[in-house]
Amino acid sequence: MPDTIIELDGVKLSLPSAAGPVNILRGIDLSLAKGETAGLVGPSGSGKSTLLMVLAGLEKPSAGRIACAGEDLTSYGEDRLARFRRDHIGIVFQSFHLIPTMTALENVAIPLEFAGRKNAFERAEEELRLVGLAHRLTHYPGQLSGGEQQRVALARAVAGDPEILLADEPTGNLDQATGAEIIELMFDLHKRKGATLVLITHDEALAARCHRIVRLRDGLIESIEAGAAA
Repeated sequence: MPDTIIELDGVKLSLPSAAGPVNILRGIDLSLAKGETAGLVGPSGSGKSTLLMVLAGLEKPSAGRIACAGEDLTSYGEDRLARFRRDHIGIVFQSFHLIPTMTALENVAIPLEFAGRKNAFERAEEELRLVGLAHRLTHYPGQLSGGEQQRVALARAVAGDPEILLADEPTGNLDQATGAEIIELMFDLHKRKGATLVLITHDEALAARCHRIVRLRDGLIESIEAGAAA
């Protein structure tokens, strides 16, 4: 595939248990192009979140090869994977993962400072403005609604201009109206940043907005279909 940014070849992941190894991913082959959007769907336990964790370098596969943003992650150690995430990947989780003792501005700016980015706080303020939170910069997570917290998390994920944006059920803890707002923001930011977006969702209509719908079942890709953006 031209301009491939994500390529998985025979990726497997097994975890130990008292009853023996549990095969979570059983041989995943997938290629995504730069700027593409992919909706990952499938029943609970199909391996969606694990696949996202593998893409982010937060789980190491038991077998197979992973290449992202021109780098072969298969042989990387933890420190190098952490640097790769810092430089190339933004992640939005279902449960926000904000630091409760930091303001919205600090939650977005501090990772930029750690990465050595210049004007980290100015950049963070701009990203928070773009997600509609210019008036909440000095508020702590406990003072924000769920939707506002997810907006902060989204601003943090894209502030470093990642090439790959990963989202794991980003509206799972939000009401329907707020969730719809977050999704619109996510797609708008994807277009503005040009990042490749991989989105886990149980919402078929949302998955259909992507370039491709990737269906998982029992740790395998069951099918790949064209979405409305294809």
